[in-house]
Amino acid sequence: MSRPTWRRLTMGGGALIALGVLFIGLTVIDNQWLRGARLDLTEHRLYTVTPGTRHILATLSEPLNLYLFYSERAAAQLPVVRIYGQRVREFLQEVSARSKGRIVLHVIDPQPFSEDEDRAAEFGIRALPVDNSGTSLYLGLAGTNSTDGRAVIDFLDPSKEPFLEYDVAKLLVELTQPNKPVVGWLSSIPMSGGLDPVSGQERPAWLVYTQAQQLFTVRSLSPTMTQVDPDVDVLVLVHPKDLPPAATYAIDQYALRGGRLLVFIDPIAEQDAAGRGAMLPGASHASSLQPLLSAWGVSFDPGEVLGDLEQGLTVRVRQDEPPERHIAIVGFGARSLSQGDVITSGLTQITMDTAGILRPNKDSGVRFEPLIRSSTHAAPIPAQRFSQLTDPATLREGFKATGETYTVAARVTGTVKTAFPNGPPAGTPAAAGPAPLASSSKPLNLVVVADADMLSDFLWVRWQNFLGQRTASAWANNGDFVWNALDNLAGSSDLISVRGRASFLRPFERVDALRAAAEDRLLAKQKELEQQLTQTEQKLDALQANRGDSVSTSRPTQAQTILTADQERELQRFQQERLRIRRELRDVKLGLDRDIQALATRLKVIDIVLAPAAFALVALLIAVAARRRRRPAAAASAASLGATSG
Repeated sequence: MSRPTWRRLTMGGGALIALGVLFIGLTVIDNQWLRGARLDLTEHRLYTVTPGTRHILATLSEPLNLYLFYSERAAAQLPVVRIYGQRVREFLQEVSARSKGRIVLHVIDPQPFSEDEDRAAEFGIRALPVDNSGTSLYLGLAGTNSTDGRAVIDFLDPSKEPFLEYDVAKLLVELTQPNKPVVGWLSSIPMSGGLDPVSGQERPAWLVYTQAQQLFTVRSLSPTMTQVDPDVDVLVLVHPKDLPPAATYAIDQYALRGGRLLVFIDPIAEQDAAGRGAMLPGASHASSLQPLLSAWGVSFDPGEVLGDLEQGLTVRVRQDEPPERHIAIVGFGARSLSQGDVITSGLTQITMDTAGILRPNKDSGVRFEPLIRSSTHAAPIPAQRFSQLTDPATLREGFKATGETYTVAARVTGTVKTAFPNGPPAGTPAAAGPAPLASSSKPLNLVVVADADMLSDFLWVRWQNFLGQRTASAWANNGDFVWNALDNLAGSSDLISVRGRASFLRPFERVDALRAAAEDRLLAKQKELEQQLTQTEQKLDALQANRGDSVSTSRPTQAQTILTADQERELQRFQQERLRIRRELRDVKLGLDRDIQALATRLKVIDIVLAPAAFALVALLIAVAARRRRRPAAAASAASLGATSG
């Protein structure tokens, strides 16, 4: 073997050995220092968990087990569920990888009549029928902690895919915090039931209050309070009317220490005990929570009531009169509810009665996020018009929509200052706890709603007697809104920071835009042709009715006549015209998809021809350049060898 050949073989073998050593070294480095590292190249960072979730994972104090029950075979029949199931599994794998071994993920495919199916039923995972053959679909998540505590999502709904991370993070928090959150409840409206002093009869508790008692530890607070206990996770204020300065100051300090608040204020609280029956002149039925709201960056005028022509409900004012539209009793539909916030996402209607309007203060520094907004056919109505209102139709007199939307519920977050810059108000007892704060030590978390009546049963639930039992049937989502808000605010700050994400399913936006443009362009021509076709067929029917042959035997005629030669030619012309119009109409309908088909063709050409050709061309250029660089080196080496041998 010649010397140059041996040298090339030695260099090639050495390069292979070096590559092997480099590969082993990189593997060791990856296992030791890059374990759990991920590179997310998706547009909306779908596989990158938020800082809140990362902090929840980093602070796990005990090992957790997650059980994903997912029926792959059944999901294969449902493309949307199959794609979403894969998304759920990949996200849970990401969560497990980032937990540093604290979370163990078990993916289970429950087969019919198996122990896995029994285990899914034991956890409470829902089985959804897929077809008539008895095939069931499981797509649920269960978790356990070291003390046999459990948390379950019985079905991971693909329609709630933007909130997948929130639901998983909430499940982790439930496993690590088994005790019910404490909710402090302060209301100037009697919601807990008891004896009605006006009627002398026992009144039932409001459903939203009794349900909150089942989900949380509800602690009733008095308007005479001088401080909010530090163990209160969420403070609920319902129609906080004429609060003493000491109570207002206690709420102020609670908010500055990072307290979470759910507040319901109202320009006209129909359920206010002072306002039962007729709205008496001079009686106040408003609450505004001033000066706190202004300090928190929210503007609210109790002299304004929202009117909405588009979403005003039809109600019956008196039994002996027909129902009529009431523009101040508003049913906010799904389009008015923020689908990007976990509190309102998925809700379809929230009903309010004489709601107010919320606005952000300029330069307040807080983040004001609308949760519920009016339609564009809305405007403020002076609250004085409701003082002796007997006919809701009169509200439409002189009413002019402004064309803008108005916020009636919002989430407010950020750093705020005290509403008492001069210190505690007179009569406030000296605090035995921490020193008074002048600004936020932790960011404020506030959900404020400009209507307290929405909590009353008649605006969202219908009561019925079933087998002697009083049962409720909800026809609106008012209760769901309250429970979602409490559930969200009662979670940790990390959980509150986890918001909705972009959807994993990517719509064909370019295709949808092309289809919409084509429809706009061709819709007028289609209508014109359809009108011509209708007129032509009417003329044909008129001529056919005069024919005396077999063509008209199926039609009832008054007399059997024979068409003239001119009429026969006209008949044939109309028949040919009908064929032509139908042909053009088919071409127009085919034209709707022509641009889409052209786009598909271009994409195929790019993917199948141009992309490989470009790759091959780049590879060819690199090879040619490398060969050109080697030629001088080879010539120099040959010359050196020749000189040596000479």
